[in-house]
Formats: sequence, structure tokens, C-alpha cells
Amino acid sequence: MAGFVGRRSELERLGGILDAVEAGGRTGRPGRALLIRGRRRVGKSRLVEEFIDRRETPHLYFTAIGGSREEDLAGFAAELAASTLPGAADLAGFGPPQTWDAALTMLATAIPDDRPSVVVLDEVPYLSGEDPTFEGALQKQFDRTLSKLPVLLILVGSDLATMEQLNSYGRPFHQRGTEMVVGPLTPPDIADMTGLPAAEAIDAYLVTGGLPLILESWPSGAGLWEFLEQSLNDSTSPLLVSAERSMAAEFPTETQARRVLSTIGHGERTFTNIGRAAGDLQPTSLKRSLESLERRGVVVAELPLSIKPSKLTRYRITDPYLRLWLSFIEPGMPLIERGRGSRVADRLRSGWTAWRGRAVEPVIREALGRLDDEWIPEGCNYFGGYWTRTNDPEIDIVGTDRSPVAEKVELVGSIKWHENKPFDDRELARLIVHRSQLPGADEATPMLAVTRSGSTAEGVQAIGPEDLLKAWRPQT
Repeated sequence: MAGFVGRRSELERLGGILDAVEAGGRTGRPGRALLIRGRRRVGKSRLVEEFIDRRETPHLYFTAIGGSREEDLAGFAAELAASTLPGAADLAGFGPPQTWDAALTMLATAIPDDRPSVVVLDEVPYLSGEDPTFEGALQKQFDRTLSKLPVLLILVGSDLATMEQLNSYGRPFHQRGTEMVVGPLTPPDIADMTGLPAAEAIDAYLVTGGLPLILESWPSGAGLWEFLEQSLNDSTSPLLVSAERSMAAEFPTETQARRVLSTIGHGERTFTNIGRAAGDLQPTSLKRSLESLERRGVVVAELPLSIKPSKLTRYRITDPYLRLWLSFIEPGMPLIERGRGSRVADRLRSGWTAWRGRAVEPVIREALGRLDDEWIPEGCNYFGGYWTRTNDPEIDIVGTDRSPVAEKVELVGSIKWHENKPFDDRELARLIVHRSQLPGADEATPMLAVTRSGSTAEGVQAIGPEDLLKAWRPQT
């Protein structure tokens, strides 16, 4: 499956910034900087390339390889000489610069002063890691030369923590660039790509994480299980190799953090259980690993949502595809490599309902937070879940005015994501009991049923897959 799908808002924002560069020529400081961050393989580079192709603007696109400063400086010089910047041809005879200050000085001489251009530095965290002077050189050249030229400087990186720090207080480039976070493709994007109906598009989002590279391997017209069986019988398919390559890049030496991540992926959610299952880790070591995973955006810590404070933290992996990979694919790789991918598919089928039921919960909560429907109370600003130490009750959806400790519970809800099993009176009775056990809720608190197969119960607001997809659609 080929073609560029989605990213409408991101492309519009990039276009708006480049338009500002062109219009800003009268101010004397038309140059702009944009810092783009997002998880590996989420499509950041493809987005920028698509934008450049559509605008047909003179540009330089350089991707650092992270070998050494000398290698990346030489690579930058070669890409600059081969770029479409008008002054690039005049630099072809020069040798590689020895510093980033010199490299960015060369760049400034190639940028036109009479029309806008785009300069992209991809994998910026490699550059700052190789050379502690890179950020200072970037700040100096941007202030002295690049900001005075009609150029859009785009800095791209997959190391979320490093990219956030690049623009933070106390760093050389502080407040010199605006920020953009590129997330995965959304469920409606996937519906458009695959032609799947809403419920199946959400399932496809769960198994691919919305990663474009994986979705591009989805056969046209294929259903979920056809795609999974085909991918599991190909040891080089993007579904199998994307997670492995991402983790090899993110955790080249941190074996303990990698082990903790795997433990969470296998279903452990509490601090104590994670530490025990990961090899009886000491609390200090486990805390350090979890903080590292949270800092990278790989894991999120969640608290029960109600009017009472709680310390019952649970951890989950943010990317549903990575969770699927850790749960089913990584343990099955020996079978897949022996040509027995069908056995892994059978294991996935047998565990699918339970796995999907848990994986879809944060997706649904995110969709609810995006919806702007009249049945959502005006003060409902946060959506989460509620649980106790014994999981009695465990409530799928809690909507509140604040988080994590609310002043008011605005609604409670249940998720029933089974095929051919609608939300019925028995489910409603259970939800009513759970509502009575939730601190801050009462008989007047509205109830919500998010259901894949409709509802036969009365007295509850029911929404389905098509309603959820509306949450990501642009408002018209």
C-alpha cells in the first residue's frame, strides 16, 4: 500500500511557517526555526520530505548518522554541495569543515536572500551527542546569520528527551524555535489507507501503532487477520522488525530498562510486580529504569481518577504496537524464523480478545478527550480510569474537571469491545454499582457505554466505533 495519507494539520502548519518566512522579509529577521520530535519510525522524515516536495522550495536535507563528528561534518558538506540551494554549487570544491561553526557559516553562504528556502537537520540528537559545542554553534549562527535570511530551519529528532531539552531554559537554543510533535497516524487515517470499517480500523491501529512503514505493507483490501498471518510468515516484514530496530536504537546499552519494558509489555503494571517479574530489581534501580522509560515517552505512569488522592500507580506502554510485539511477536521469533509463523498467529488469536480489551482503553479515552459532542458535560476536561488495590471496582472510563485529583466527577463509563456482544442491561447494572463505589460520583452522574456492537440498555449514552473516528477528523 503506497501513497501519502493523513498529516493534514501538520502540513498546514509547516506551510504556515514557511509562508511567515516569506512574508517576514520586511522585518529584517525572516528566518524561523522549527523543532520536530516524535518516536522512531513514526514518519517525521517522510512528513518533512512530503512538505518539501509539495512546496518545491530550494532546500538542503541532511541526516546525521551518529558515527563521529568528523563523519557527520563530511556528510553535511557533501549534502550541502549536492543540495538545491542556489549557492551550493560554489562550495563543491571546498573540503569538509572542521567544526559546526564553520559548517553553518558555509550553509549561510548558500542560502538565497531573495526567496524562501528550507534547511533540514535530521537526527539532531546525534549531533549534540557527538559534539558538545554543536548547540552553541547553532545558536550563534542562527542569531547572526540564519535568522536574517528567508530560511526555515527544521531540526528533527527521535530522542524525545534530547529534543525537548534543546529548546529548554539554560540551553543555547532556548526560545529560538517553535516545537511540533509528530504522532502516529490516526485511526481515521488508517481507515482511509486500508478501506477498513471503523471498528476494524481501530483494531489495525492497535496492531500497527499507526506507524506508516507497517501500514504501507498492509495489502489492499485485506482484513486484520490476513495482514497478521502474512506478516508473521515473513521474518523481514515491517511488523516484525520495526520494534526490534527501534529498541536497538533507543536502548543500545541499557539492558535493565529494556528488561523492565519487556516486563510491562507482558502485562505487569504495578511497581512491585514489575520489579519482581524483571528479576527482583532493587527499588532504586527499578525507579531509575521507569523514569528513563517515561522520559523517552515509551511508558506512562497513571493514577486512578476521582476526587480522592491515590498512590496506586500503574504503568503502561504508550505504543500499542510495541506492546503487541513484546506480548506475542518477540516470544514467537524462534518459531517465525523456523517458518512456523502460523503458530504465532494461533497464539495471537487465542489471546486476542483479552489483549485488545486492555489495549483499546487508552485509545478510547484519548478519543473521548477529543470529541466535542453535546452529551459530554461542559466541565469534563480529563478522561481516565479508576481502580482500587483489589480492582473492585475497576472502572474503564472516568471523566473529570481536573486530574489526577478532581473536584467533580462529570461522567463514568464502561467499554465493551466484543464482536456481536452489545452492551446490555446486565452491563448497565454493573456500571451502576461501580458508579456508586466511585468517590465523587452519585446517582446524577451521567453514564457512558463505549461499545463495538451497539447497546440494548436504556438510560446510558452509547457511542460506537464511527463516533470515535470523528474525534480525529478535522472539524468542518
